[in-house]
Amino acid sequence: MTEVFNGSFTQQEPIPDEGIAAANAVMQHGRLHRYNTVAGEVAEVALLEEEFADCVSARYCLAVASGGYALATALRACGVGHGDNVLTNTFTLAPVPGAIAAVGGVPVFVGVTDDLVIDLDDLAEKLSQAKVLLLSHMRGHICDMERLMALCDAAGVVVIEDCAHTMGASWNGVPSGRWGRFGCYSTQTYKHINSGEGGLLISNDADSMARAIMLSGSYMLFDRHRAAPAPEVFAQIKYDTPNISGRMDNLRAAILRPQLRNLSEQAKKWNARYDAVEAGLMETPGLRLIKRPVNEQFVASSFQFLLLDWTAEAVKEVISRCAQRGVELKWFGAAEPAGFTSRYDSWKYAPSNPMPASDRILAGIVDMRLPLTFSLDDCALITRIIRAEVGAVFQAQSAPS
Repeated sequence: MTEVFNGSFTQQEPIPDEGIAAANAVMQHGRLHRYNTVAGEVAEVALLEEEFADCVSARYCLAVASGGYALATALRACGVGHGDNVLTNTFTLAPVPGAIAAVGGVPVFVGVTDDLVIDLDDLAEKLSQAKVLLLSHMRGHICDMERLMALCDAAGVVVIEDCAHTMGASWNGVPSGRWGRFGCYSTQTYKHINSGEGGLLISNDADSMARAIMLSGSYMLFDRHRAAPAPEVFAQIKYDTPNISGRMDNLRAAILRPQLRNLSEQAKKWNARYDAVEAGLMETPGLRLIKRPVNEQFVASSFQFLLLDWTAEAVKEVISRCAQRGVELKWFGAAEPAGFTSRYDSWKYAPSNPMPASDRILAGIVDMRLPLTFSLDDCALITRIIRAEVGAVFQAQSAPS
């Protein structure tokens, strides 16, 4: 009998009871705006910022409306403006080049390796073209951060990390987001903690974080931030930094704080599911798994594999056959963008030149969500289906004509 998976690839776990109770308390008192407090009260947003800064051992943290807003704010705080080049990954999601475009910048795309990280050799060749690198830890894959930082520091290039997929992850024990001037996180649904929409921004640089706080719309209430630079740092910044409002509200912060406290336990569950899928797909003919270096302490919320050098028709056949059996796979190799699987040559607002080596990798990337609503038995069933359908198509295309 042909097995079929009947679960949902987009169904997240419920908000924990503690988060629901905290959200109800905020709604009952009605003070949703982060600066609307009564005497002696510390806003939920300020507490979240303090707790997240402690979680990643950063000096400063700012909670904002979305991960994309965090990226654009970091770029603005680093001085990126109209016409400025910004280096970024070829393999990423649209909010990354979108944030660059939002501040008037121009993306300069850097290649991807077959381990799905930024190509550091290509980066070395392009460092002279920009003063900022917006580094995307795309789908939770972290490159050799010591080498990347050495290259960027030597060239005077500021690094901003997009950590939307690496909350709780680290390289050589240093949390993602702590390597560059800013680390930017998302709390959108499908990320490691879930408030529907939301973002977090960390930094150890006082001037840069003061600018980010002013940009977020703090008015002159920056002294109500706890994980923030001292008030004197704002002395001049408060006069010459525009208000581009994008604050997080207390309702979302209340939902997030209990989830943050449970992040390490949730990370273990995600990685158990990743390990189960990886084990089930090992040595599948025609399918390449992604090597994870020992220095990378990752947190998996999705899974990628490569159908490298397959024809487009064959990859589409795998996607279709798996879909018919309930397994939802996404492909980054399609000529036409679909859902979140757009790529550098489909972002027409961002000029680009052909990148054949990266195009080869992008053409083979298959992506799958791993929500914690999946059991380990679900993961085993999903891998049996993928293995069978990849094997069938691979055998068919390998057969002599």
